Amino acid sequence: MDPERFLNIFNLVMMVLFSVCYFYQYLYMFLYFILAPIDRKKRASKGEYRPTGKRYAVLICARNEEKVIGDLIDCVAAQDYPGVVKTFVMADNCSDRTAEIAGEHGAAVYERHDLSLIGKGYAMELLLENIERDHPGAFDGFFVFDADNILPADYISKMDETIGEGRHVVTGYRNTKNFGDSWVSASSGLWYMRENRFMNHVRSMLGLSSLIMGTGFYFSKEILDELGGWKYHSLTEDTEFSADVIIHGYKIGFCPDAQVYDEQTPSFRQSFRQRLRWLRGYLEVLKLKGGKLIRMLFKGNFSCYDMVMSIAPAFFFALLTATVNIVMYAVIIATGGDVPRLLMSILQMLVGMYSTVFLVGLLACISEWKNIRTTAVKKLLTVLVLPIFFMTYVPIAMTAIFVKPVWKPIDHSVSLKDLEKRPEEERLPAATK
Repeated sequence: MDPERFLNIFNLVMMVLFSVCYFYQYLYMFLYFILAPIDRKKRASKGEYRPTGKRYAVLICARNEEKVIGDLIDCVAAQDYPGVVKTFVMADNCSDRTAEIAGEHGAAVYERHDLSLIGKGYAMELLLENIERDHPGAFDGFFVFDADNILPADYISKMDETIGEGRHVVTGYRNTKNFGDSWVSASSGLWYMRENRFMNHVRSMLGLSSLIMGTGFYFSKEILDELGGWKYHSLTEDTEFSADVIIHGYKIGFCPDAQVYDEQTPSFRQSFRQRLRWLRGYLEVLKLKGGKLIRMLFKGNFSCYDMVMSIAPAFFFALLTATVNIVMYAVIIATGGDVPRLLMSILQMLVGMYSTVFLVGLLACISEWKNIRTTAVKKLLTVLVLPIFFMTYVPIAMTAIFVKPVWKPIDHSVSLKDLEKRPEEERLPAATK
């Protein structure tokens, strides 16, 4: 078989396999537009909100976050939830005033100095151990936020309503506070919105388990005890935790009305490093939890299939496809193949990838138009650049095979005061101030 024919067949096979594995996610998007109106009516018809009375601890693991951590602590203090809410901060290997500022804003602060065990998972484990030691049995559940987050005043009340439905783990809607800062922050923000609306919201409406997206989530003391404490130390501890929750038979709830505003890095270099850590972390989670997930998958647990698809195949598809194509392109050129036809084939493949991601981004932009905090022009431009951002995962996936990144903090510097100086379209809703 000549190299060109082999490459065409290979790419076709990979496209079919990818489509088969991820068809359900495209189905999710279709179902959203059918189920969302029904879900809105259902939520609107609920009776008056009745607080559960649960006692909540807010957990913040921060490393050199002096510029933003005060805003989050103030947001927690301003929550309208009538029950107990106390903020705890683990200043993790900080060399700035994070601990001091957190204390000034009213948080209970612990400090950790350990450069041998680096990562949010280790900081979270120690923070929970300190809380249990100093406040035994004082809290019914825990909220987890990143130091750069901003919360509306009703965030915990909205989550409490979903928790009251019997959920032991709940994640909120992850929005972006600096969407329009760059094409990188905008692309990342729009992709999270796609995850919120077309994935987690649909999962919730279908009675399936949602997946945690790094920040803005809750877990009960009961499930923490059942899981044996916080023991998640991979590069993507949130994904590892999600997998363990699903393996133990629980469903992660989703609260679409509880929005947490997260800061996305505008720097492509930092984004590359961050996504490299995520992809490498997915490999770690696959190694740690993949066997159990696959066994439960064959027992008919669709949430396990969903979890596996979220952490594995896309990575390997991208890596294998890119590697084979690069090798075969070199062979075709070296053996005097039809270079113009080869270039046309490459162009067709790129156009196909671009068009697919463009359509997904366009639907997400239309669906979440009112939630995106930037100008109309920037919203539309984001749809155009999102496929390019998505394609950069290919070199990241190739790098992740050979490089194990060390966890490093992402620079966060967008405060509420900074946002208040921006044009009206880029400010957060008044309830967050």
